[in-house]
Amino acid sequence: MSAAPQPSGSVATALAHARRLLGVDPRLAAEQAAAILEAVPRHAEATLILATALRLQGDLRQALHIIDPLSRAFPQSSPVQLEHGWSLAAAGQTQAAAAAFKRAVAAEPGLAEGWRGLADSLDLLGDSEGAQAARARQIQGGVRDPDLMAAAAALVDGKPGEAEKALRARLAARPDDPAALRMLAEAVARLGRQEEAEDLLVRCLEIVPGFSAARQNLATVLYRLGRSEDALVQLERLLADEPANPAHLNLKAAALARIGEYAQAIAIYEDVLARHPQQPKGWMSYGHALKTVGRAADCAAAYRKAVDQAPSLGEAWWSLANMKTYRFTDADLAAMEAQLARPDLFDDDRLHLDYALGKAHEDAGRWAESFEHYARGAALRRAQLAYDPERNRAHVARSKAALTAEVFASRAGQGCPAPDPIFILGLPRSGSTLVEQILASHSAVEGTMELPDIGAIAKRLGGAKTAREPSAYPEILTTLDPDQLAALGQEFLDRTRVQRKTDRPLFIDKMPNNWAHVGLIALALPNAKIIDARRHPMGCCFSGFKQHFARGQAFSYGLEDIGRYYADYVELMAHFDAVLPGRVHRVIYEEMVADPETQIRALLDYCGLPFEETCLNFHENNRAVRTASSEQVRRPIFKDAVEHWQNYESWLDPLKSALGPVLSCYPAAPEF
Repeated sequence: MSAAPQPSGSVATALAHARRLLGVDPRLAAEQAAAILEAVPRHAEATLILATALRLQGDLRQALHIIDPLSRAFPQSSPVQLEHGWSLAAAGQTQAAAAAFKRAVAAEPGLAEGWRGLADSLDLLGDSEGAQAARARQIQGGVRDPDLMAAAAALVDGKPGEAEKALRARLAARPDDPAALRMLAEAVARLGRQEEAEDLLVRCLEIVPGFSAARQNLATVLYRLGRSEDALVQLERLLADEPANPAHLNLKAAALARIGEYAQAIAIYEDVLARHPQQPKGWMSYGHALKTVGRAADCAAAYRKAVDQAPSLGEAWWSLANMKTYRFTDADLAAMEAQLARPDLFDDDRLHLDYALGKAHEDAGRWAESFEHYARGAALRRAQLAYDPERNRAHVARSKAALTAEVFASRAGQGCPAPDPIFILGLPRSGSTLVEQILASHSAVEGTMELPDIGAIAKRLGGAKTAREPSAYPEILTTLDPDQLAALGQEFLDRTRVQRKTDRPLFIDKMPNNWAHVGLIALALPNAKIIDARRHPMGCCFSGFKQHFARGQAFSYGLEDIGRYYADYVELMAHFDAVLPGRVHRVIYEEMVADPETQIRALLDYCGLPFEETCLNFHENNRAVRTASSEQVRRPIFKDAVEHWQNYESWLDPLKSALGPVLSCYPAAPEF
């Protein structure tokens, strides 16, 4: 900034004083800057200080009025462009803010704060990969030590393994280096080791409690680990310093939604979107919350906002398709096809668009086009995952060998006696949400969500830090004494208490994957109810194959994979039927559809509950429903889905082969 004369004497002193006041009293800083500008009109640095002071006071309109012309006059000044970015971001002009931050880092590539602002803006705009790259550059710009710079460069280049190696060498010499600890946490988190990232960030914050970037990382890691309450504790500390930070508020809303606090989450989304309307991923997250509470029209409008703002955001198009009751127009199809034709489209957007187009063609009865898109989307997703069907196969074999009738008989009466939980398990898309909605319509039962806690307890018992390490689970279950079993059951109740919003005595955990942990449930919670929701293998597996899941169902992206998984599930459940006769109640989806009242009465009898008419009228229940079937279970039982898979039968031979005798024996199980 050279247009104004260089300050000397009292002007230089006044500028230094104004800069100091910015961090103490922005109002006085503004007065000081204004006084300088009276003496030296259009002085660039004084103008910049005035704009910054006005922003810090919350006067965004006046701040932008001052910084806009300064930004045009000095397009290559990193301080001016940085301040312009912060003012635009605070005013909710996210796209323009990102452009200003890009100008700032172009002028000064090592400007860590510029990369931070750009990362936050790109996050709001839905460019996750761009935001991750900018955060890596932020870390790189924030260090000057050669060792840390080399590790940061590896992160920028997308080589977290190399960064980890360099950072471990650094920490061997300086174990309490907070910058190295935070960078190592970033590296191991990218490698999928979230628990290790948490430990590193906790250590980092013990050394420097005010390291807000590390605290933001910790909140994100805790959220990814499913520990929303812990994430909220960290977010409250961050928001105490930055109460209007949209990234912190968006994560807080997502964490609140995870624990069922939808009213609070929706209120936060509405507040942030009012101030920062240009954020397609924010509109999408808002739509997810609205969908869960049954506000279908508002949900669709929020998703439409997302696709209008970011037509390449495949997940927003898939979110519309995933409403199940939404129908695309010809213009929508053309828009999605146009995005798919782009050579620069990210794979994540591409696969979501394929799933959305699969659903659009399915609704129009164009089965070949529909299957082609579903298969393309699934193949892209399968290539991203390290799923090994042999691990599931081995778990079934080990469970059958370890969890015998004698093991259960010798532990009868042990465990936590609480009858509170009702577990609904099986495969996704098996009718489990229907069973949940029926039970949650009873006055004694509260519906929650697919809870991750049984799986987390099993993982901890196994002791393996990575998928490559051997696990002690499930065999370890046979070594636990009565006190340990009771403690596990109580731990589950304690962990899930946050999900219970009423005083109803019973609650539902609808995590389908819990079929792999029936032994743990039976030993730790002997009075819990276990319901196996089962659907015809072709209908269930194909419905799962054409569903893109947010997380946790890695087996569902290949017809052979999902067929083998279904067969493994049937085999293990048949084992538990044999060693724990009567312990599991099975609901066959087709029988529920054909004769709902008989099946509902049998279900309630198993749960020890008196019949209530509300269970027959489950579709009138306005509770929050947190699965892909949330729109469908708000309608009466319909039969059109039972044989729907037959429209695609000519493409499903790999699925039939993988299912083997499980298919021909359904609904019974074959001899294993």
